Amino acid sequence: MKAVFTFLTTVLMLNFLTGQHRHGRLDPLKYPDIEGYKTLSTDLHQHTVFSDGNVWPTIRVQEAIREGLDAISLTEHLEYQPHKDDIPHPDRNRAYLLAVKEAKDKGLLIIHGSEITRSAPIGHSNAVFISDANALMQEEAAASFSEAKKQNAFIFWNHPAWYAQSPKGTPILSDFQKERIKKGELHGIEVINSFDYAEESLSIALEQNLTILGTSDIHGLIEWDYIEKGHHRPITLVFAEEKSLESIQKALFAGRTVAVYNSLMIGKPEYLEPLLQKCLNVTEASYIENTQILKVVLENVSSSDLLFENQMPYTFYSSSPVFSIPAGGNYTLQIKTLEQKEEITLALKALKAYTAPKVQPVIRWTIPVE
Repeated sequence: MKAVFTFLTTVLMLNFLTGQHRHGRLDPLKYPDIEGYKTLSTDLHQHTVFSDGNVWPTIRVQEAIREGLDAISLTEHLEYQPHKDDIPHPDRNRAYLLAVKEAKDKGLLIIHGSEITRSAPIGHSNAVFISDANALMQEEAAASFSEAKKQNAFIFWNHPAWYAQSPKGTPILSDFQKERIKKGELHGIEVINSFDYAEESLSIALEQNLTILGTSDIHGLIEWDYIEKGHHRPITLVFAEEKSLESIQKALFAGRTVAVYNSLMIGKPEYLEPLLQKCLNVTEASYIENTQILKVVLENVSSSDLLFENQMPYTFYSSSPVFSIPAGGNYTLQIKTLEQKEEITLALKALKAYTAPKVQPVIRWTIPVE
C-alpha cells in the first residue's frame, strides 16, 4: 500500500512540474468570420496597478495573447488612483505605452483608452481610441467627454446596472447620458460586465441605438477570476473589415458587435444571426438505410457551447427537442422527416442568445441531403 501511495504521489508531482495537469487551461478563443467581415475578439475594459488593478500592464498583454484575443484596451481610472503613493505617475498614458511595448510583433492590438470616473448619475464611462489621456482630466465631467470627442474617441457607458451606483440593480438613463448621446459623446453601452448580464442595459442599447459591448472589467488575474473556473472572460466580438485599429474603431461606431460570455451571446439580429449560422457546420446529412430518419451531424466551430431548441415541423428520433453542442464539438440529430427529401431546412432557436430582452433568434440552415 505504501508503495502504491508513493507511486501515485510521484506521478502527481511529475504532472505538476511538467505542466501536464489540465486544470486552468482553455483553448484560445475562436469565432468564425461572417460575410464581409473578420470577427475579432476584444476586451475594452481592463485595469492595472496604474489605477485600481492588481497587475502590471505586461500581464494584461500576456493574458490576452494566451486567450487568443485580437485587441485590448487598458482603461485606467482618471480620477481614482488608489496606488499613487506607491506608483506615482503624472503621465496617465503610461499603462498604454507599456502595453504597446510588450505587445510589439505579437499579433495583439493595443487600443489607447481611459475611464472617466464620476459619481452617479454621471457614472463611469470608457473612452477608447484616444490620443492623450492627460487631456481628459477636466474639472467638469462634460468637459472630459467633450475632449474625448475631439480626440475622435469611441465612448461607452460602463456597468450601468452596477448596484453601487444603482441600488436597485437597474440602469437609470439620466439627463447627463441623454445629453451625451445627443451631442455624439456616448456611443455604446456594456450589456455584459464581469459576470453580470443586464437586460435593461440591452433595452437602452436598442432604444438609443448604442453599440452593444461585453467586457471583463478585470482588476485581478484572468486566471483566477475565469480560467481556473473553466470560463473565458466576457468579450466583445467586433466585425471589422480587417484586423487593424482603424477597422475596429469604424466597426464600433457602426455598431457591428456581439457581446459574448461563454455560452451567452447578445447582439443585434443583423450580426448575431449570421454569426450563429457560421458557428455550425453540417458535416453529414444522409438517411439511415431503409428509413425515413435523416442523420445530420453538426460541428460547432466556435468557443461557445451552443444550446438549441427544435423549431422544425419534424421531431427528433432518440433526442430531446432541446440539445447542446459543446464548443469545438459535434452533435448528431436524427430527424423524422416521414418521407425522404433532397434537402431540408434546419430551424433551431438559440436558447442562450438574445437580440432583445427575452427574444431568442431562430436560425435556419438549408442543407442538401446526400
